Parts: sequence; structure tokens; C-alpha cells
Amino acid sequence: MTLSPPTGKLLDQISVGVLTSSLPREVIDEAIAQHGKGAKRSDGKLPPHVMVYFVMALALFGDQDYEEVITRLAQPLARWGCWEWEAPTTGGLTQARQRLGWQVMETIFSHIAAEPVADALTRGAWLSHLRMVSIDGMVLDAPDSAANAAEFGYGGGSATPSVFPQVRLVTLNECGSHAPLAAALGRGGGGKGTGEQSLARTLYHRLEPDMLLLADRNFHSFTDFTQAADTGAQLLWRVKDTLELPVMELLADGSYTSLVMAPKLGKRQRTQLIEAAHQGRDLEAAKARRVRVIEYELPDRGRGGPEVICLITTLSDAIAMPAARLAQAYQQRWESEGANAELKSGLRGPGRVLRSHRPDMVRQEIYGYLLTYHALCALICAAATEAGTDPDRIEFTRTVRLVRRRVVDPAAFSP
Repeated sequence: MTLSPPTGKLLDQISVGVLTSSLPREVIDEAIAQHGKGAKRSDGKLPPHVMVYFVMALALFGDQDYEEVITRLAQPLARWGCWEWEAPTTGGLTQARQRLGWQVMETIFSHIAAEPVADALTRGAWLSHLRMVSIDGMVLDAPDSAANAAEFGYGGGSATPSVFPQVRLVTLNECGSHAPLAAALGRGGGGKGTGEQSLARTLYHRLEPDMLLLADRNFHSFTDFTQAADTGAQLLWRVKDTLELPVMELLADGSYTSLVMAPKLGKRQRTQLIEAAHQGRDLEAAKARRVRVIEYELPDRGRGGPEVICLITTLSDAIAMPAARLAQAYQQRWESEGANAELKSGLRGPGRVLRSHRPDMVRQEIYGYLLTYHALCALICAAATEAGTDPDRIEFTRTVRLVRRRVVDPAAFSP
């Protein structure tokens, strides 16, 4: 059977195979319209929606230049015998990226990421009825341009600054699928309001009552814990061993109830709050919260002795959620670090620097990475769920290689 040439501009027909499977065209068009980035000419060679796919493809082919990436997208149409359009130059693609901006990509990501990927049958995604999510951060190297340096700064401090300007990225991820649910970008070179805690604070409103948030000790503060708890989500956070946690009641599973208190309270106020808690009286939420504490040791891993883990949780029922079960669930938090490694090394490539020399294009590029990574996670999760296995058992880097081949396969495109 002979395929009929597609109607309209050929680039309008590009569908980046598996990358677009979780990115409906209408979502792209709505974001473009919202930010006033619609094409100025109906016969434009690089319409905005194509540039969205192009930015995602830049993430998939991080070691290829612009013209090579657009050629990879054009190859399927050429194989059909209906490709008569001359590929744009690097300069034309750069200008089209600049016209698109980064806000469109952020809006698209926020919309796509708002819907969880794991379903009720996905292994490793749930603790009872609670969807496990975790939060973590990383830094990405950007090209050493004056604009990037001014916007993002250099990491490592003044004594040993990083070679490249660095962007800090904090993500909220599903534990089962690793898919990012929300993200925040900031200066990797430091400055007020740019650390992991500050960026994470901007993501807590994305939590929902059916979620269990796992977080490492670096994210804990009384303010952050209470802000996250007030969303209605359940929390299971590791805390530093220096945190004062008075024993209120010992429970049968080895855990105990306690209080976390605002750090600026004096000794007398703390004593009064502890007494009030013992008497069962209501506590002022801005000063103290009741928690359950779970402590356990990890075997010596060459660090001079066993590591003590101290967790605090809002899950107070020791019968429904015994300490051993929660300790095991907390190990899923490492999947957030695993997700960062997949995005940073498995997709982007180890040691690779982002390609954009302007801060707005750096942001656009990072959201392209997030969208592409989300699409890959969705693909892996769907395959694993259908096979009845944990998504962790499907190798991420192998999936990336398969998808890279699939993008240039004519079967991945609809004529």
C-alpha cells in the first residue's frame, strides 16, 4: 500500500513517537496560547508545537547538534518518499527556541506531571492506600557564559568554586514509577532562598491527602514539616540525631510517640508543651506537633559502625502501620536519588554540560529533560505494570537506547 503524503506543512505532521505518547497535542496548544507564543505566520517552517517536540528530542539526543536532531526527526518522513523540505540551520532552530521561551515548557510539564503515572497495580508504588512519593535535589552544570554565571552562580563555595555555573533542581517523584510530579529550579551557586529546603518548600502544595511523602534529614525543619503535614498528606521523614524528641509513650512495636517543636521556643515553653501533651490537651499548631518516632540501625557499611536511622511520621497507628513496615517503606526514598541519577547520567549522560548559553534557554532545556524523562518513566511503568513486575526491574539506560532507535523508526510516526 502506498502512503499518501500528509496534508499541510510537513513539520506539522511530526509526532516524536514514544515521546508524545504521554503528551497530547492539545496540552501543547493550550500552553502556547496561554503564553501568547502562537505562530505569527501560518506557513512558518518551525511552528511552536514542533519546537516543543524538538526541545524534548534535544534531551533524548544530548550528544547530537541541532541539525542532527532535526534530521533524526525528519528521517521517517523522508523514508515515506514525501520529504521535500530543506532542514533548517542551527541559527534558525536557535531563533525558534528563543521564540518559544521556557514558560511554555514549564506549563506543559506542570500539566503532564500533575497526573500520577503508577496505577493501583504498579508494584512498589503504594504503602497500603497511600501513594509513596519522595523529594530530592541535584545540580546541573550549565555552559560557562557570563549570563549563566550571573543568573545561577558557581557551586562549591568561594574556596573551591565549580568549573561551570550550576542550576539546582529539586523534584517531587513517584516512588513506584520514578516519574517527576513537580519541580523547582534555582541557583546552584547559593544565595538566599535557593537551597534545597527553600526550593522544596515551593513544592509541598502539590501534595495530596492520599500521598505518603518520604524525605531525607536535609529537608527537615519544623516549619517545613508542618507545612507539608498541613496539606493532608502523610509524612515519613528522617531527622538528624541531634533533634530533641522527648519520649511520650512507648508503643508495642518499639516506636514511641513524641513532639516536634518550633526551634525558637525556650526551655520553659518546651516543658509546658510536653506536660500539656501528657495530659492530652490540645497543642498550638504553630508551636508543636505530635509525631511517632521509629529508630533502627543499618549494618556497618565501612563507616566505622552501624548507621542509626531516626524517622518521624504522622502515621500514628502502630497496629495498622508497624515500625518494621515503615522502616522498610522508607527505603523507597532512595528511589528519588535513583531517579535523579537516571535523569542526570542515564538520559543526559555522565559529566555532560547543558547546551544552552542563556538562562532562559537553560530553563527551557531542563523542562525538556523533565518532560522526556517523564515520558520514559511512563513507558517503563506501563510495561512493568502490565508484566506484573516492579518498574525498578526494567533497566533505564536500555530503555533510553530503545527509544532513541524508535524515534527514527517510521512506525513510530503517524502519516
